[in-house]
Amino acid sequence: MHSYLHLQPFYKEPALIIPKEKKIVFADLHIGIEKELRESGVHTSAITEKIKDKIIQICKKFKPKDIILLGDVKHNIPTSTIRERKDVKNLLECICTFGNVHIIPGNHDGFLNKITPAQVKIYPSGGTVINDIGFVHGHRWPDSSIVNCKHIVSAHTHPTVMLMDRLDHRYFEPCWVRTKFLKERIHEKYPESKNPEILIMPAFNPLCGGTAINREGVVGPLGKVIDVENADIYLLDGSYLGKVKNISN
Repeated sequence: MHSYLHLQPFYKEPALIIPKEKKIVFADLHIGIEKELRESGVHTSAITEKIKDKIIQICKKFKPKDIILLGDVKHNIPTSTIRERKDVKNLLECICTFGNVHIIPGNHDGFLNKITPAQVKIYPSGGTVINDIGFVHGHRWPDSSIVNCKHIVSAHTHPTVMLMDRLDHRYFEPCWVRTKFLKERIHEKYPESKNPEILIMPAFNPLCGGTAINREGVVGPLGKVIDVENADIYLLDGSYLGKVKNISN
């Protein structure tokens, strides 16, 4: 991702690092998703401890100053179970020991402020700008300050790419999406937009599924103004697959 020299995906992990500023970004943790899966007849082992352990491993390796959680820290809406609230609180308390924690709320984060440690900074759901990088979850139209940045980091879509093997069996891989806005469409909504480059993060929780970019595009309002066809797709190991329009779907 040559145009993102200061935005570097963590090798083989759905986490983003900003080395110069010692920041690390995680998106779509969806703590508590097991409840919904059980109610749907899907039984799975608890994922929260695995997520926490993985975050700890990454933080110990990178040693961040700031940790940004790009929305959907929790999963169940409109209410949360006692177990989910406890798990979210414990996870955030743990993450706080590795750096300053910032949360840009997602559509699953209602009442998150009631179970968040006091030292965690929660921003408006329209996003925030940190060092000319706009951070937004992606479930709603971002504040105008976001689209005036040079770079935008978004989430919400849980991007995957649908691939086919030699026997024509379909399988899905989580991926990073790098693209820009469609100029005419973004200027209809934000006339002053500088048409920033956009990086859409894969979900950190492997159980929350995803949207196949080369079949379904981008979820949320940004999907209406993003240039999906010319988006560049990268796997978690850094492999470049090409542009969406050239990936068979």
